[in-house]
Formats: sequence, C-alpha cells, structure tokens
Amino acid sequence: MTETTSLPVIPDCRRDDLLRLENIQQSQLNLFMAGNQFMVMDELVSAFKQLYPEIRHIYCQTLPPGLQLKQILAGGAAFRGQRIDAAADIYTSVNEKAMEQLADVQQITAGSHRLYLHNRLVLLVPAANPASIASVSDLGGDHVRISQPDPANEDIAYHIMDMYRDAGGNALVHRIMEEKRADGTTIMTVVHHRETPLRLQKGTVDVGPVWATEAVHARLRQLPVSVIEPGPDLDQRHRINYYICKLRQSPNPRNAEKFLAFIASDHACAIYDKHGFIIPEQ
Repeated sequence: MTETTSLPVIPDCRRDDLLRLENIQQSQLNLFMAGNQFMVMDELVSAFKQLYPEIRHIYCQTLPPGLQLKQILAGGAAFRGQRIDAAADIYTSVNEKAMEQLADVQQITAGSHRLYLHNRLVLLVPAANPASIASVSDLGGDHVRISQPDPANEDIAYHIMDMYRDAGGNALVHRIMEEKRADGTTIMTVVHHRETPLRLQKGTVDVGPVWATEAVHARLRQLPVSVIEPGPDLDQRHRINYYICKLRQSPNPRNAEKFLAFIASDHACAIYDKHGFIIPEQ
C-alpha cells in the first residue's frame, strides 16, 4: 500500500464528493471546486465537455476548500487507505486568504485569482414551519432546535455567525453557539448540506442556516422544506465571495485556461444563476 501517513485524509464518507474518481489516471483536467457547488458540477462539466469534446476525462472534487488546500500543499491526499496524487489544475475557495496562502508558497501567481461568484444565506425549515420561525433572531429561542454548521469543519459557519451578529450582536452569537449548544438545542454538523435536510425531514431540528443554493437544490429534489429569507441586510450576499485560480504547476495548463474562460462565459453564468448563485457585476 502506498505511504499515506503524512497526507491529509479525505473521510471515507465523502466518496460522493470525488466525481469521476475513475478518471484520475487519464484525467485531462483536475478541478478542485469548493464543495458548496456540488449541485452545479454535473451540468457545468457536461456543458464544458460539449464545448471542448477533446477533453474527455475530467476529475473533480467537491470537498471543503480547506481540505483541498491541504491536499495542494501536501502534494496529495489519503482516501480509504490509498493515495490520491491528482494535482489540481483549478482551485476555488470562498476564502481569499487561501489564495494568498497559495501565492505565498508560489503555487499561484500573486494576484492571478479572481472573483467569479457570490452566494447568500437563508434559513431552511420543515414545510409547515412548526416552530414558527420568522427571522434570524427567532433562533435564540429556548424551544428552537438548530442544525448548525460547525466552524471547526465548515467555512459557512463564519458567515452564519456574522449573520447572527448583524441580527442580534455578540449576545445572539453567544446564545446560539455556546448556551444552546450546551443545552442541546444547537446541534453541530460535519457536512451540513447533507445533515441539515435529513434532520429537518426527520423532525429532529426546527431550522438550519444554509446557502441559498442548497435551498434551491432541496426544492428541485422536492424535499418537504420551506425557506425563510433573512433579507439583504442580513444574508451576507456582499461578503460571500468565490475565488478561482489556476495552479502554476497545473498538469494540464491549456485545459485549465479553457476552463477559466468557460466559467466566466454566459453559458456557465446561466447555470450558476439557475441554481441560486449570484453573478458578480462586471
């Protein structure tokens, strides 16, 4: 077995986030896409391949960008006891500091990354909204059970805490993240876009803050959920930025450049828009 002890570990349960894993050995393009784009990737990759049919084999990850950054820096990852050596051609993140870190170690050219998407936050509740959630402030209630992304695992948690802070100051952040966590009514997630819809359907929580794009995806799947809009003053739409870059050591640099051009095209933007993402103004 190939040595993997020094590599970041992709959890066994994340197999669905390794798209076209069978393509690794002959891959002509390796995409490390921030995981909250998972609902877009099949359509996006299909559209790209129609435009460039010569690029037949594409490997794509939709893992948390922090884990992908660790892979890039370590030169690989371990998954189910095996080493994954696929080097990223393209990397995306919702954290510009990740891009700056890559530039610091000369993995990308400084300043070469660019903004290409925004997202925003909504509150997902069961279809009948039994807890009568109407606003972000309601999440501080004693009876309200929250499916809450854990900042130890998921970057979305920091945007959610900013939303809480904007709605009710540090007192609301402390109430939800500390007091309610201690009494069991704030329940942390590891993979929120899977756990929160499941918890809502089972009735074990009353509400979960999620990306607006995940709410769109839930509706497309006809899940029995409803959406509460925090409103543009709270939903963080102006703070949630997606950045994209090409790695300097890209194994497929020409194909990476084609993908960078494609993701800025009207066709790609229309796909993202359909799934609830916000396209930056030019």
